[in-house]
Amino acid sequence: MNVVGYTESLPIEDPRSLYDAQMPIPEPGPHDLRVQVRAVSVNPVDAKQRLRAPGETVQVLGYDAAGVVDAVGPEVTLFRPGDTVYYAGTINRPGTDAEYHLVDERIVGRKPISLSFEQAAALPLTALTAWEGTFDKLRIDATTRGTLLVVGATGGVGAMIVQLTHILAPQIRIVATASTAEKAEWIRSLGAHETVNHHEDLAPQIAAVAPEGIDYIYTTHTAGNVPLYLDVLNAFGQIVAIDDPGPIDVAPLKGKALSWHWESMFARSVFHAPDLVRQHEILDAVAQLVDEGKVHTTLSKVMEPFNAATLREATAAVESDRTVGKIVISLRS
Repeated sequence: MNVVGYTESLPIEDPRSLYDAQMPIPEPGPHDLRVQVRAVSVNPVDAKQRLRAPGETVQVLGYDAAGVVDAVGPEVTLFRPGDTVYYAGTINRPGTDAEYHLVDERIVGRKPISLSFEQAAALPLTALTAWEGTFDKLRIDATTRGTLLVVGATGGVGAMIVQLTHILAPQIRIVATASTAEKAEWIRSLGAHETVNHHEDLAPQIAAVAPEGIDYIYTTHTAGNVPLYLDVLNAFGQIVAIDDPGPIDVAPLKGKALSWHWESMFARSVFHAPDLVRQHEILDAVAQLVDEGKVHTTLSKVMEPFNAATLREATAAVESDRTVGKIVISLRS
């Protein structure tokens, strides 16, 4: 089968950073699905993993996919060959940038029937990250009141946080950061009540649109922002972060009794959490919301063909941190 691999940590502009290769079609383990991949999307985690040079062995990236189940392991109960699925995979197994891919059935959802493979491939990683951070960590639900600040709202994760919160926690007021008028309009269309420009001083903007203060923060950009969060949060407020800011000093948060949470949607799969099947349940719930017209794909661009050159171009765009929505590579051509 054709795959896109890497062996060295190189700038994405270097033709050797990602390259075309071939590998044997893998055989499923006990709980595995073998998926014929139809579309993959590119996420910041691809860049983070690529910078961890693996040495001489070809490694395959990719942490979002949609496709068709081709074969199943002997202990699989949730799916059968021919089912259409979508999922994010895990970082301790080969990635989805391949024509066939193995994935544990317990972290796979049924593809929304209303979406194409390309539209569906834009959703899994961001939907899981948004859901776990918002509803499992912040414990926001349909009865929760207050104001949520989403920092980095126009990225893939941010857009899903806004959509899911708007639908499943309708009493929450959502303030979203956006750097341009176009991005602000787009994130408002997904459910944000107010927007602020993170290229300008955020504190006075937040005070203007949320004079009652902020109760929850979901951040994709933590570095340098902890003093801001301390300033704008109400006492007993909560923060959930998903980025890798390096060492940060959270001791000043004690005065307001603020809570800090980390979210990593790979934690369940990497550490074989007892509730691993929860990700299957979340993805099925998101698929239902999509098919009901309540949640929309964040796909912004489809690229093809599936090869190293296309993935390098898509990865460079994601690494620029200026994209809106998700870039997806189609394997159907």
